[in-house]
Amino acid sequence: MSITITAFERSPDGGMGLARDTRVRWALEEAGLPYAVRPVSFSAMKAPAHLAIHPFGQIPTYEEGELVLFESGAIIFHIAAHHPGLLPEDSNARARAVMWMFAALNTVEPPILELATAKFQEGGKSWSRERLPLVAERIRQRLGQLSARLGDAEWLDGQFSAGDLTMVSVLLRSRPSGILDEFPRLAAYVARGEARPAYQRAFADQQAFNTGRSPAA
Repeated sequence: MSITITAFERSPDGGMGLARDTRVRWALEEAGLPYAVRPVSFSAMKAPAHLAIHPFGQIPTYEEGELVLFESGAIIFHIAAHHPGLLPEDSNARARAVMWMFAALNTVEPPILELATAKFQEGGKSWSRERLPLVAERIRQRLGQLSARLGDAEWLDGQFSAGDLTMVSVLLRSRPSGILDEFPRLAAYVARGEARPAYQRAFADQQAFNTGRSPAA
């Protein structure tokens, strides 16, 4: 059965790979699965047709036959659980990979997204200047803890897994703030993820999608 995902018709980041469809594209590339992308405009995201598959009016979504999924973490887990390459065979290592997926989405990503909200949606508020340093410090706390746990290891738990894919995708969203560069081990970890051929293909495809150029251009 063919796979179709949705993505912003034109991503707010201009094709820098920060939108959540990129992490789903990356998982599909790691699994060697072909897929199609259906563009969705901001107005179409709130229309009944899209709300029928994503009740919160966001992207990405995943359609494969009768299966329809939303939430990037759930989509990545589905891909990883049904195709080799993203979850270890050992049951304990597999459980830890899923644990790191949850940690990325529930512990590390929220303060990173909060900073973006504080800057771009609340920047005009009288209290915004006082709040921004507090949010940035929460990010630093989380990244410091993660960096200490990673240490000098290549990946979070032995071999590369869906846990690393999700974590790298989340950490990429902290790069524009400059905070990621304050943690050299994490910056190098992210660079290793970006160097993977599957990520390179996913990034090139989403960038071409957003700019209208061929991935090879």
